[in-house]
Amino acid sequence: MSKGLRFTEKWLQRALWLVAFAFAAFLIGLGSAIVGNLWDVEPELTVEQFMDSAQVARLRGEQESAQGKRDTAQLAFEQAKQKHEVARSNTRSARETFDNWLATRHATSRPDQDPELITRTRALDALEAQERAALAAVQAQEQILLDANQALQVAEDRWEKMQDPARTAYVDAARAKELRVFLYRLALTLPLLVIAGWMFARKRKGAYWPFVWGFIIFAVFTFFFELVPYLPSYGGYVRYLVGIVVTFLVGRYAIQSLQHYLARQKEAEALPDVQRRRTLRYDAALARLGKGVCPGCERPVDLKDTSVDYCPHCGIGLFDRCGGCSSRKNAFARFCFSCGTPANTSLAD
Repeated sequence: MSKGLRFTEKWLQRALWLVAFAFAAFLIGLGSAIVGNLWDVEPELTVEQFMDSAQVARLRGEQESAQGKRDTAQLAFEQAKQKHEVARSNTRSARETFDNWLATRHATSRPDQDPELITRTRALDALEAQERAALAAVQAQEQILLDANQALQVAEDRWEKMQDPARTAYVDAARAKELRVFLYRLALTLPLLVIAGWMFARKRKGAYWPFVWGFIIFAVFTFFFELVPYLPSYGGYVRYLVGIVVTFLVGRYAIQSLQHYLARQKEAEALPDVQRRRTLRYDAALARLGKGVCPGCERPVDLKDTSVDYCPHCGIGLFDRCGGCSSRKNAFARFCFSCGTPANTSLAD
């Protein structure tokens, strides 16, 4: 269609399409934010909402108490282990020193070293006693830690048992919320799609067509790309059914449009040449000729053949003679290309 437009008009048309897409982009951004935030219309669900509040508080207290005891026992156990490691290291060091000293004593066989032998033996016994005490402390703390872990595990098991029925109720409630929020989104986007359909049928060729097309693009994008991803699956049945319904409606509309178009074309082709020309727009006629098709019936015509003056399919005149210079010219042109004589084309603007 651009071949029949003035140069300035062609670029203004492109600029207006940019306006349409920019308008659609801003509307899409706003619609995406609104559709996404509709999930927050209802409060967030938690599993604890479906559990007895008194039991929740009591079990939470038991878990926190058991966790605190376990943490304290863990710290005490680590401290006891560290003390045992120190005591064992001291005993090992003292044992090595004693063995070295004892070997030296046997080598020298000095009787005056016997009192020192007794002293060293007693010191070694004291260190071993400390090591045994540290080990006993470790074992005691290990038992305390084991008891604390078992108590915490019992509390967590009781919590899990109480959560099981609540989880089922939570899943059901979450699905119900998902469906309700989807209906909210559908209630918001479906009227937009209906309005867009009405605009497409009635307003798409009006003076404010960039805003009309921008709204149409926004409505279609919002419905198919913002709403459909939130469509509940239910095993895929819902989406397949919706796809079948949408495909049927679009196909039905396309079939009816084709039938109406063919009926209009048949009625138009039955009219006299002058009346048919009055139903054609000047720009559309030139655009169709530029594509090598008849402006009346839109069937292919060999326009390069200079002997073809009428459409062989519908009979509308394609070329005629200028009344001023008799040059062969486009029958839809408003002026003769050779002498500039005005032509009575009877074409709509």
